Amino acid sequence: MHVDAMLHVPIGQAGDRAAALEAEGYHGLWTAETAHDPFLPLALAAGRTSTAELGTSIAVGFARNPMTLANIGWDLQALSGGRFILGLGSQIRPHITKRFSMPWSHPAARMNELIRATRAIWQTWLTGEPLRFKGQFYTHTLMTPMFAPSASDLGDAGPPLIFLAGVGELMTETAGEVADGFICHAFTTATYLREVTIPALQRGRAKAGKDYSGLQVSAPLFVVFDGDDHGLAAVRQQLAFYGSTPAYLPVLDIHGWGDLHTELNRMSKRGQWVEMAELIDDEVLRTFAVVGTVDEVGDQLIERYGDLIDRVTITRPAHIDLATWSTLITRLQPTP
Repeated sequence: MHVDAMLHVPIGQAGDRAAALEAEGYHGLWTAETAHDPFLPLALAAGRTSTAELGTSIAVGFARNPMTLANIGWDLQALSGGRFILGLGSQIRPHITKRFSMPWSHPAARMNELIRATRAIWQTWLTGEPLRFKGQFYTHTLMTPMFAPSASDLGDAGPPLIFLAGVGELMTETAGEVADGFICHAFTTATYLREVTIPALQRGRAKAGKDYSGLQVSAPLFVVFDGDDHGLAAVRQQLAFYGSTPAYLPVLDIHGWGDLHTELNRMSKRGQWVEMAELIDDEVLRTFAVVGTVDEVGDQLIERYGDLIDRVTITRPAHIDLATWSTLITRLQPTP
């Protein structure tokens, strides 16, 4: 599996940080849409890197429309020389309607159409053919020369890859049908991937008449290295937060831990956020997280996920030297 990193730094440091991460051997660098725009850091990163893929994990799809996504995706693909990945996610209804003031309905069907519409716009820019996308949620039928970028912008690279994030089976199946890659939620396990996620992706690929081997699966896993007590505590806290959320109950259910969700959800409503972490025992922790020495982490990643994912997102902790880290990345690299 390829090893990727998150690009979590203030905007002014994005270029330097991206260059440093590429030098450490990372295959891809991802940004997330939380408190800041996910695209701007990648524009800076593009100018300071030459080999690492640059992607959003994720940008909120429903906060935008296909035309705005087509524009930003096209420009970042041109700026990076063909290394951009447009990673999208749906977010949840309250954020879309109350934070972004955008419409929400039929999220899987809407996302399917949003991705197809974005690709239709790129196709028009590449070929000059009329733009004639008419769907249930999006309609794009106007494109004049003044607003169409030149196909030469992309050189031989072609449009960006599109990855889609999901947890539930409908959105996951949608990813298999219309996306080039799937971004797992961090709150997942090898069992959930094997029994729920992968079959849903395969159904989506079959629906589209595509081979499953053409789909990339990216996983931002919880990984904690020996000696990082703070990281271990942070993972317990994060797992407790996710475990309290009804949308992620199916992941717990598949392990017979539905009662854990009930208690975590009850405590969250009481504001007992710190105490919730105490319910994440070692069995739960080590089912969701990979924990151990550098060698043990490598062993576990290969054993648990080697036949399930194509890329893993983990970050080198400060106490692990570059030489040791390089050995881990080399070991995990897929065979050419």
